[in-house]
Amino acid sequence: MADDPLAPALLVAMPQLLDPNFRRSVVLLLHHDSDFTFGLVLNRPSEIAAESLCASLGIDWKGAPEVLVDWGGPVQPNTGWVLLGDDAGAALEDATDVTDDLRFAGSLDSLRKLAASPPCRMRLFLGYAGWGAGQLEAELAQGAWLVAPLSNRAVFEVDADDLWERVLRDLGIDPATLVATPGVH
Repeated sequence: MADDPLAPALLVAMPQLLDPNFRRSVVLLLHHDSDFTFGLVLNRPSEIAAESLCASLGIDWKGAPEVLVDWGGPVQPNTGWVLLGDDAGAALEDATDVTDDLRFAGSLDSLRKLAASPPCRMRLFLGYAGWGAGQLEAELAQGAWLVAPLSNRAVFEVDADDLWERVLRDLGIDPATLVATPGVH
């Protein structure tokens, strides 16, 4: 993933993006190439407990009962994904390095192993955000998204309700000054 010129990064929805799936969203862009783009919405928590999700899959969840699964996006909401920070997941066979301290996995086997002893920096997602060939580039050209650098702080430490504003402020942008306009920002 390190050779990709756009991913990994954060996509920040601009005010003109009215799609309710992405309004004021922050998407962790994990893969981008000429054929397909894949990401996870970071600021859409669900009401599904990790414990309930795991139980429905025959997996014993040993983590805190209050851990919730996040909504990763509107595509294939029955698929699951795991983001892991720090050294978590280094031994998982299907974990992909996003950065030196961020990994991504999507197998039931990985979920089983992680559920037995959930690391502190772990997030579970259902569904994903996906774009076909050229679709994200067109949306970027229309000014629907702003690209921001990826930070583990944004992924693991900022509350979902505050993430959109926090990422913009980290870029030096006051969210109150944003207006819906076409074009590149």
